[in-house]
Amino acid sequence: DVRLVESGGDLAQAGGSLRLSCTGSGLKFDDLTMGWFRQSPGKEREVVSCTSRSGQNSRYAESVTGRFTISRDNDKNTLYLQMDSLKPEDTAMYYCAAVKNLGPWCYDSQYEYDYWGQGTQVTVSP
Repeated sequence: DVRLVESGGDLAQAGGSLRLSCTGSGLKFDDLTMGWFRQSPGKEREVVSCTSRSGQNSRYAESVTGRFTISRDNDKNTLYLQMDSLKPEDTAMYYCAAVKNLGPWCYDSQYEYDYWGQGTQVTVSP
């Protein structure tokens, strides 16, 4: 079975930092395009960032550009999201997602992804 397990969500103060991790199993990790998405109550799930299978090509939502950094360690089957300069509007459940894709690109649409984690909660206080 394919499993994605997120961790690292927590309560943080505005201006602080958090690092999310997503560990995968059941698939060859370096065949996977991966992304981070988030969803707040009453809002639709939105893309935060995505990265190609090698990690060389990444994309970010405009709202997090310059503050968040996506990375991956294929040897550890782990995807990361470094979140700096956190804002209260970053409060959400954060999900990692994966899809098998051998191309050098990533997807910013949730509908392209086949596998999802259970989510980790990030709460940013003013």
